[in-house]
This record gives sequence, structure tokens and C-alpha cells, in this order.
Amino acid sequence: MMRTGTVIQSTGKWYKVASDDEIIDCRLPGKFRLHEANVTNPVAVGDKVDITIGSDDTGSITKIHPRENYIPRHAVRHKHTEQILVANVDRGWVVQSVRNPRIKTGFIDRFLVTCEAYEINAGIVFNKTDLAKQKDKALLDNLTELYRGLQYDVLHTSVFEPETIKSLEDKLARKMSVFIGQSGVGKTSIINAIDSELNLRVGEISKSTKKGKHTTTFARLLTLSNGGYIVDTPGIRELSVVNIEPYELSLYFPEMLEPREDCRFYNCTHSHEPGCGVIEAFENGDIHPERYQSYLSILEEIEE
Repeated sequence: MMRTGTVIQSTGKWYKVASDDEIIDCRLPGKFRLHEANVTNPVAVGDKVDITIGSDDTGSITKIHPRENYIPRHAVRHKHTEQILVANVDRGWVVQSVRNPRIKTGFIDRFLVTCEAYEINAGIVFNKTDLAKQKDKALLDNLTELYRGLQYDVLHTSVFEPETIKSLEDKLARKMSVFIGQSGVGKTSIINAIDSELNLRVGEISKSTKKGKHTTTFARLLTLSNGGYIVDTPGIRELSVVNIEPYELSLYFPEMLEPREDCRFYNCTHSHEPGCGVIEAFENGDIHPERYQSYLSILEEIEE
């Protein structure tokens, strides 16, 4: 019997597929892995798939439907292969904590570049605002002004301040969203605050490193009581940019779109070339120094 469903959890060899109000454990035939040899996981949470049900009530994935979008990164142990973090989302949120662990603007910018490249509406959640000290508040204000100026949604949240969680909950209603961030930034705690009936397990922060310990070990799609869906992903230390050429990178920095039109060379990388409109805009103060440094850092990784 053939059925169509959505992958809601991936644990390696087995996938949970939601179809017709039923969750079915499914395997993926080896031919898909051979066909997608440059990808560590041919099927990701959020994928639409066709399955056949066997006599033991488990399924086999027979077709992976074309994706509307997806979020990739370089696989951790295999730099020349991709890992698909999630597929077919309406909204991507990068979650950062004000403290424990600290904000990483490079992580934010890599996430935003990836969302721009794969046509995903992106937003930023600065969590644990209740821990913010004076210097943290100054940084938070500066980053909020910067990213809102680039037309990104920026929210401040704390699970101890219900009104901040409600603001995020409203953004998740009736949409398929994903939270991505390092371990310990509070992704799962936010989801529990939004929908306490889910009662997801959360971890502690390491006292020695001030970094999070992995609690969510695999991506999973959760149904929220407000009609939305959220993919809770494992904490990731690094988010790399894939499938982007050096001359394309500036297309995914909104503040560079206009000045790049003034570049002398069509394949300008905006790092050293004469007659570069982006460098001129940076020198004139029209591009934030941290964003330009993020651009150069990502460019260097791509060129390597």
C-alpha cells in the first residue's frame, strides 16, 4: 500500500513519517544513498516522501518529493559532503543566548547567508535576556539595531518573561519553522515555554566551559498547539556555507546588493579589487564593520 507523508524524525537508519494521523517507522533503501553520495542524509526532517507499508507495519521510503527549500551545512567529519539540517520550512530562526554560551555574530551571519541563498525567511532570537548584564545589554541593542536595519525580525526572549515568549509564539503560528543554534542557547526550553504539554527534555550548561551539553540528539518536527510546526534541531557548534561561489556571496548580504552594482569587474569578490563599489561603501560607513568582516571570513572559507 502506497502512502504519502512527512518525515518528522531522523535517527540514522530509521525515519518516522507522519501520514494520515499515523506515525510509521520507515527505512531508506540503499539506492537513495548511492544516488546522493555527496549528501550524508538523503532524507531530512520536513521532507515529503512516498512510502510502502510492509507486513510488519513498518514502511520503506520509495520516493522523495522535490524540496521547496532546505538548510545545508558541511558534514562535520566529511568536509566535501553536505548535511541537510531541515527541508521545506516557512521560517528559519537562529537562536543565540545573551550568556552561557555567548552570542556568536559569525554564526548568525552564516545562518542568514544560507537562508538568503535558499530563499528562507530568516529571523533572530536573542534568548536568556534575564541573564544580561550592562555590557550585554549594550551589545544586544547594537546587534538588534544592525539586523533590524537589514530588515530581519529580531526578538528578545526569556522563559521567565512570558510576554517575550508570546511574541515569538505569534510568529510561529500556522507556519513550519526551525530553530538552529549552538547547544545550550535554549531552543528546547523556548519550545517547552510555548507549549508545556510537549514536556521536552532539556540539558544543563557545563560549569567549566559555560557551553551547552547536547540534549536534543536528532532533529524532530513538533506540532504546536497554535497550529504551527517547529523543528527542534541538535546544537551545532559551527555552521558552514555550502554551494556558494566567491563572486556570489555578496548577493546574500542585503546591504551589498546596491553598491556591488558599481563594481568595475563583474566577478568582483569585494576583498581587494580596484574600483569596488562594496569596498567604497564600507569605507564610507554604509556597511557595518562587523558585517564586512563576517563577509571576508566566509569568503576565505569558500575560497579554501
